[in-house]
Amino acid sequence: MAAVAAIFLCAIGIDQWIKVWVKTHMYLHEHIRITDWFYIFFTENNGMAFGMEFFDKIFLTFGRLVLVGFVVWYIGRCIRRGVQWGYLVCLSLIMAGAFGNIIDCVFYGLLFNNPVPPQVAHVVPFGTGYATWFYGRVVDMFYFPLVEWDWPQWMPWCGGRHFIFFSPIFNFADSCISCGVIALVLFYRKMLMEEQGAPTANTEQNVQS
Repeated sequence: MAAVAAIFLCAIGIDQWIKVWVKTHMYLHEHIRITDWFYIFFTENNGMAFGMEFFDKIFLTFGRLVLVGFVVWYIGRCIRRGVQWGYLVCLSLIMAGAFGNIIDCVFYGLLFNNPVPPQVAHVVPFGTGYATWFYGRVVDMFYFPLVEWDWPQWMPWCGGRHFIFFSPIFNFADSCISCGVIALVLFYRKMLMEEQGAPTANTEQNVQS
């Protein structure tokens, strides 16, 4: 359990350090070119991972809190059952990513002002920031425009439009969630199926015998 807590706290610390540095050293929509395909691009959003916005802010924040609570309970259950270490690491990353964005939503509106670019934000007395509880904006900064092109004019729906892959701007917390979920699917799919009660190859063999 101590190792899981250490991974969680480390991921949270990295995520918050990056966000606070970007927010207090860059103005909104400022970008720093690292390479042609990697930029530090400061933006903020009210929604889900990768800047998507589908639901009300309060709903999203409480949804993340429920997710973190469930993962904490599930990790404790897995530790008692003695599951594989890698499985717990994946769950810890998912929990850390969700909690990292919760911190932005709950506290950033109370702690930071809302300057007009090119001014950068700074910490203000608690409760005098740009928003109330749960209405802070999530800080995003990683932008990877790997490939881009213009669609031919003759193509339906997208003809003449400029396309960028990969266009979403995300943060370290989003990366933790994505890496944790992808690793679970790639390396622990059998365990996930067993958790859901789906029959595995061994179970089917036992039934047939």
